[in-house]
Parts: sequence; C-alpha cells; structure tokens
Amino acid sequence: MKHFFVSDKPSSPLGPAEVTESSASCIEFKWRPPKDDGGSPVTNYILERQQVGRNTWKKMGEIPGIPVYRDTDVDRGRRYCYRIWAVNSEGTSEVMETDEMQAGKFAFPGPPTPPKVVSAFNDCINLSWSLPASNGGSRLLGYILEKRKQGSNIWTVVNATDEIIKDKRYAVRDVVEGMEYEFRVCAINLSGAGEYSNASDFVFARDPKKPPGKVTGLKVIETSYTNMVVTWTKPEDKPGIQDEAKGYFVEIRRADWIEWSRCNSTPIIMTSYNVKGLKSMDMYWVRVIAMNDGGESTPEELPNYIFAMPLPVRPRFTNNKMKSFMVVRAGNSVRISVNFEASPRPEITWLKDNVPVMKHVTISNSDGASQLLIPTSERSDSGIYSVLVKNIVGQETFCTEVRVTDDPKPPGPVELEESVPGTVTLIWQPSPDEKRDDRLHYTVSKLDSTNHTWTTVADRLFNNRFTVCNILQGREYHFRVYTKNDMGISAPSESPTWGMAKKKEKIVKIEPTSKDCNLRCTPTFIVLLKPQTATVGYECHMSCAVKGNPTPRITWYRSHVSINTDTNYYISNTCGVCSLLILRVGPKDIGEYTVVAENSLGRAECSTVLSVRE
Repeated sequence: MKHFFVSDKPSSPLGPAEVTESSASCIEFKWRPPKDDGGSPVTNYILERQQVGRNTWKKMGEIPGIPVYRDTDVDRGRRYCYRIWAVNSEGTSEVMETDEMQAGKFAFPGPPTPPKVVSAFNDCINLSWSLPASNGGSRLLGYILEKRKQGSNIWTVVNATDEIIKDKRYAVRDVVEGMEYEFRVCAINLSGAGEYSNASDFVFARDPKKPPGKVTGLKVIETSYTNMVVTWTKPEDKPGIQDEAKGYFVEIRRADWIEWSRCNSTPIIMTSYNVKGLKSMDMYWVRVIAMNDGGESTPEELPNYIFAMPLPVRPRFTNNKMKSFMVVRAGNSVRISVNFEASPRPEITWLKDNVPVMKHVTISNSDGASQLLIPTSERSDSGIYSVLVKNIVGQETFCTEVRVTDDPKPPGPVELEESVPGTVTLIWQPSPDEKRDDRLHYTVSKLDSTNHTWTTVADRLFNNRFTVCNILQGREYHFRVYTKNDMGISAPSESPTWGMAKKKEKIVKIEPTSKDCNLRCTPTFIVLLKPQTATVGYECHMSCAVKGNPTPRITWYRSHVSINTDTNYYISNTCGVCSLLILRVGPKDIGEYTVVAENSLGRAECSTVLSVRE
C-alpha cells in the first residue's frame, strides 16, 4: 500500500504572547509556534503593529521562523498590539492577535553596593562594586562612576559620558598623589540611569604597604549557647612580601546564610575576641582577617562550623575489634556490643536489614555502650544489623552481617546422563537447606578406576547440575556431591557407577552405526544454557553442549559484545561442551550471555540471562 502525504498551510500561532523585556525604547516578546505546521516547517512569521487608540496597522515585515520579536521602534509609555501570521511553503496561516503591551513600564535600576577600594597607588585607585538588588526589569547596560575630594561638595564623573563602564570594577587614574577621595556609582538599564550608591570609604592616592599575611593557629577555646571565644596568632612580618598587621576583623556566617557578618566595625589589636549574640544551637562559620594600611589579608577560616552550645563531641566508636561478620549456629545466642563516645548523649537505633529489629531482640544501652542480644537464634535472624549513634553534631553507623545457620544437609539422589560423547552430566536433587540459605552451594568430587584418590572437579556451584569432561572409555567413574555453607560441609550423596559397559550399551541402543551416512551437519545445541542467579563475590559457571560437523567455532557474547578475549572470563570448549566461568561475580556481570556456534554449513546460537544478588 502506498501512502500519500498532503501538505497544507499551518494553523495560527499560539498565544498568549509573553513579554520578556520592556523599556522606554524596546518591547521584546515571544509566542508559541502553530500547533499544526501543515506537514511543512514554518519558515517565517509576518508581523503588524497597531498603537492602541489608532485604527491603522503598521507592517513590521517578516522575521525568520523563531517565535520571538524585539521591537525597538516604540515610544515610552505607549501601548501596542501585534498581529502574527505563520508562513510555510504552502501558504500563510490565520492571524493571532496579542494583548496590549506597554513600553517603558519597568523601573530604573536600584543602587549598586558602595564601591570598595581594591588597591590604591600614587597615580591610580582600583575600585569594585556589586550588582544592584534590582535591575528595573531590563538588562543592565553599564555603570557611571563619580568621585569627590575630601572636604569638597562637588561630585565629578570619572568615566567619559559616552563611555559607560561595562564591568563592575574600574581603575581611576585621574587622581592627585596624596589627595583623599571617596567614590559612588550608579547603574544604567534600558530606561536610563538609576539611583547612586552610598559613598565608598575615603582612600588616599598613595602607594600602599603590602597587606599582612594570614593569621595562624585560629581556634575556638570556649563556647556557650550565646557566645564563643576565638584566638589566633599574629601573622609573620616579611618585608617586601607582607607587612606587619595593625589590627584584625572577626567575621561569622550562619550555616544557612550566604553573606559574612563582621563582628567588629573597627579593627581590634588583640589576638582574641569574644563573639556575642549567638543564637542557641545554631551553626556558625568563623574567620579572622588581618589588616594594615596596605589592605586586608586573605581570611583564615576554621575548617568546621561551630555550634552555639558547650563544646560537643561527634559520635565515634572506640572499640577497634568490632566484628563486621559473624556465623552463629542455630540455637546459640547472638550478641553484638559497641562502645562509643559522644556529647551530648546520642540517640541509639538498631536496625536489621534497614528496618527496626523484632520484639524478641533485646537492646541494652548505657553511657558509652550499647548491646544487641538474641538469646536463642533462628535461621530467620540472619541479616545485616546496623547501629546508628546520632546527636546534634553528627552520626556514626556500624554494620555487622550475622549468618545463623547449621551443618548443611546433603543433596538428594544423583543421576548421570551423557549428552555429548566424552562427558557425563551430574544432576542432583537440591539439599533441603537450599531455600533457607542463600550462601549454600555444592562441591563435586570424582574417583576413576585408575586413580584411587578423590579429586574435586567443581566447587561453589549454585545450581543442581554439572558436566564433567574428559571421560575416557574403559574406566569406571564414581562421583560425590557435597553441600557446603558457612558452617561446614555435609555428608556426600553418591552417584551410580559410570563405566564402559553402561556407555557401550547406551551407544548400541541410541546410535546405530552406518558407514554409508553423511556425518556432516550444521551446528545444533543439544543442551541449552540455563538461567543463572549468582551471588556477588562468588563463582558462576554456565555451560551448554553443541554438535556439528565440521567442528563449530564457538564465540561467547555478553550483551552482544564478544568476550572470547576478555581475561575476566575463563572460557573452554571440550568435546562440544562449551563452558564459561566467572571467578568473582560483580554487578558489572549482569546481562544476557549468548553462545554462537558456526561452521561451513550454518550457524546456531542460544542465550541466557545472568542475575546477581547481594
């Protein structure tokens, strides 16, 4: 079936229009594009304007297809309406008419902060200031700076009238050496110049001394609910680098404030200060600034905030031999003890797997210690127990994993089957403890008729089957499967005897020989990959069996990326049994695993998904 697309002119632009800037000389506004562009993108907009109170509309022309317009041909205080059409390759939309918009309805900017003297020299004074609290509703164009000599009533403009200052700093060079000046600044927006700031401090036009260095040894020696006493050491005097300090300022800042507050308006000469008027239990940052005629030093700040309260102690565990993991035999008691120091006295909370502990768990608290006791433990008491010690200064947490278990019961009967010649697959019934112990796993041992020693062929198996390779004709084999957990290992479950007679009997019954048949065949998976769930930190083994002639080439993929050469995986292909081993499973191993078998006659693949549990 063929599909035909019909283009049409767009629907009308969407309102209401939103004014983004308005001044005495400009109105800028935006609107939304048409809901339906007619199947062809909007390329232009056509605008007309009407001054409120008049009957005529003025064509403003076409603009590119961006729904924003800036009208600079306006008169202050006048109101205007606009008509807007959208245009695409098929035609022009219906009109959208805006509400009235007024030019120059926003105010002038507020005053900037008083200029601050950054540095002063014989022929130059460097100043800086901050933005005004209000920009008057339109963007700031710049600043005008004025100066006044000490003892004069006349302010004079520093910068040329046709060159407004764009930055919030300026170097004043029209000064007389040794004369004292003060400065003020005003901001300019699209409406014009705003109010002047307060005057700066007076400053001499002379080469300064070097500012002092940072104070050292700043510390708090006393705190209460209303005050704190801070002390420091005078900075070192280094001629030509940093001159001697003449005084100090102490500043504090509440944790929820942005601005620092200066505690002393005039410099103090002592190297200690009592900060008063604190709010009880509030947090404060503290810093000290040294100063001289050359300016102020870099602030020296305490590394941590201070509470307005007697000196506190953050919770801290004091016994270094606390166990983070313990295995307990079911029926025995579980006892977890912690020692700590904290001031004021903390709240203590015990959790099991992030939820409050059960009623049969006893908690005992005393000054500097807490204990959790389970008199008679059960398997259901296994989990992660955490204790939270918290006061107003901070908190500390310690976690212990408790594993309540018992000697594991052996697995059920073991069966043997041969899917691929030269291999034997063991399949056993799970241990009765498997569902109750997520760390339970299995170990497989082998004994053949030529070697009377049992050897382990697989360990840390979390499933109920395993394929043993390199099974040779003419030998008898015996297998044992054990259950293991954190407490120990079970008695074995014995397999039936696997030997040559049984193998030959199976071959005679299942695979009659024929010298005339063609043995060439495409790859076929005769044992598929099984879904896998592994535990973090443990091994994971997955395998499948494939047949084909010529012998297929085997490639493993994780999430569609080949891992044959990835050293994090151990990959083998023996007698058609394709195996992959992950020694330590982690979250990065989660994904889909695919085995692809290819030969000259064709291709086959099978997949499984690996899930990982904590």
